Amino acid sequence: MPVLVASDLDRTLIYSCAALALTMPDARAPRLLCVEVHESMPLSYLTETAAGLLTELADAAVFVPTTTRTRRQYLRINLPGPTPTYAICANGGHLLVDGVSDPDWHASVLARLADECASLDEVQDHLLTAADPVWVRKHRVADDLFAYLVVERELLPEEWVKELAVWAENRGWTVSLQGRKIYAVPKPLTKSAAVREVARRTGADLTLAAGDSSSTPTSCSPRTGAGGPATANWPTAAGPLPTSPSSPSVAYWRANASCGSSCGRRGSARSAGE
Repeated sequence: MPVLVASDLDRTLIYSCAALALTMPDARAPRLLCVEVHESMPLSYLTETAAGLLTELADAAVFVPTTTRTRRQYLRINLPGPTPTYAICANGGHLLVDGVSDPDWHASVLARLADECASLDEVQDHLLTAADPVWVRKHRVADDLFAYLVVERELLPEEWVKELAVWAENRGWTVSLQGRKIYAVPKPLTKSAAVREVARRTGADLTLAAGDSSSTPTSCSPRTGAGGPATANWPTAAGPLPTSPSSPSVAYWRANASCGSSCGRRGSARSAGE
């Protein structure tokens, strides 16, 4: 049975220039590989150490990029190693198979959203009405599934997000403040559901998840940061990480895949997926 490794991207595996936080002396900074270009400019980076491990991981496990990014934002990324067969985008709203959204999965997600929560239009209208232009910089809708605001944190009233969360809760949506972004996401729209579907399709008997959300399993060495909405109910490892000689990369991934102590930080810096 294969091992499935589902990893968040921004601020877990890849970093924008603003998120790198290279606070060490220049001569000790890690070597970086650019993995995303946007509008002819380099945007996101991976450490060379992580690049090598990611390539090894492909031989030992089913690697599944798992992100809040839209399909378009995800497809800008060029990770080293074999192109993953599966990828999860838009917080679980799209399950990509060989780069193409699975129509049956997407249809099932839309059906759940229609049955269980208020419409995106209602939530978007509320955000447009209730948010103050003084501290809002951008209104965004991601793949017609959820909405988010890019804000100036220093100007954002402390109680506004709490009031929005109460309003959204009554309509089947969740609200989270992550760095400079306020996300409004339907409760049924989860990365975890898509990860379970990939595990079913691949027959994986062990699933490992890595991310910068506080609700990512601690067995996957999460970092705390500002990468995207919380991914509640992630599948957790059913036992200890594999350490046998036949799968050294999976065991090593937990401790070394991200930049570790050499880069990445909390804060309100702009993230690549913005």
